[in-house]
Amino acid sequence: MADVLAAPQQSKADTGLRTLTLISAAHWVSHFHMLVLPMLFPFLKTTLGVGYIELGFALTIFAVVSALTQAPTGYLVDHFGARKILLLGLCLGGLSLVLIGLHLSYSALIACAVLLGLANSVYHPADYAILSAHMDEARMGRAFSVHTFAGYLGGAVAPAIVAALVTSVGGVGALIVSGAIGPMVALALLVFGVPEASAKHQRGAGGPASKQNIVTPALMVLTIFFMLLGLSNAGISNFGVVALMNGYGAAFSTANVALTAYLGASAVGVLAGGFLADHTHRHGQVAAICFGVNAGIVLLIAMLALPPAVLTAAMTAAGFLGGVIAPSRDMLVRNAAPAGAAGRAFGIVSTGFNFSGILSPLLFGWIMDQSLPRWVFGLSAAFMVLTVVLAPFTERKREQRLASA
Repeated sequence: MADVLAAPQQSKADTGLRTLTLISAAHWVSHFHMLVLPMLFPFLKTTLGVGYIELGFALTIFAVVSALTQAPTGYLVDHFGARKILLLGLCLGGLSLVLIGLHLSYSALIACAVLLGLANSVYHPADYAILSAHMDEARMGRAFSVHTFAGYLGGAVAPAIVAALVTSVGGVGALIVSGAIGPMVALALLVFGVPEASAKHQRGAGGPASKQNIVTPALMVLTIFFMLLGLSNAGISNFGVVALMNGYGAAFSTANVALTAYLGASAVGVLAGGFLADHTHRHGQVAAICFGVNAGIVLLIAMLALPPAVLTAAMTAAGFLGGVIAPSRDMLVRNAAPAGAAGRAFGIVSTGFNFSGILSPLLFGWIMDQSLPRWVFGLSAAFMVLTVVLAPFTERKREQRLASA
């Protein structure tokens, strides 16, 4: 088994495109698997005889487990190899869905949520460790952008794929087939030879990463930064339609078109942001400028009842700017990570996203329950302003670290 999992020695030129394709495929799976259970809620509610509170509790379990295991998984990635951990994550996530498909029960659903949360903690530390070690430095921003775009794509196509599976093979079949995708992609990574990445691939001047302090002020600020990014996006993505309908009198079709434009523009913005990230070292300033403008746009949406065409244009611009900063966001983490500790660094900061996933449904749900739909956009704008405040601090910390190296 050790020989099978050992990556062959290949040059960056030989492995670059193949590595990016394989790692992006794995990221596609992670976002696809996150939405399989929510897309099957109607089937699970009827079959298991439970309510939406019980089903929502399973998603909370998923988010909590993923949040608690991100940083420990980053440690495993750096010390045992990102390739091995990624393969295990793909298989674990897939088999968890197969498990509930073969044994439909509420206890199996909770077990599936735990295993999916554990599997989800693998992707960011492992993916970014491999990309950081094996991609061309001059194209690192674009590599990160393609990787992020693949994740967005996995989430975007999940509803259609799951719906098609339910129609063709039923709810149980949809669970089993969706789960089987994980081990299939893991097999593809083995066959096509995704390279390994661990602490030994990046030795800094100060010695092995295991002797360095990974919990740095820059990474702590970036963790908060990631949480604020998640909160600013979650409010609009999850509650944008109902907020527009209840607070502004927008028609259901208008609200859905506006949200679709926002999400689609985010994906395009990610790809554009990759080129921008490769042509600047001021990633914190990129994030600050984009989100400063974005905060103004979202605040405008919060304050005014815009005509449908103007609303869609504003949502498109907001989504695009939100996507543009994603590669620069990832470059900030890579620059702040001690040598050989990319897995742990991305594991730590990714907990910010997990915590936003736990907090945002409660926070924005409470806002809607208080009949304050405009504050869905108003509070999102406030979170964007806070990211603007934090971004220069992370950039400044990075410069101080480089100066002292």
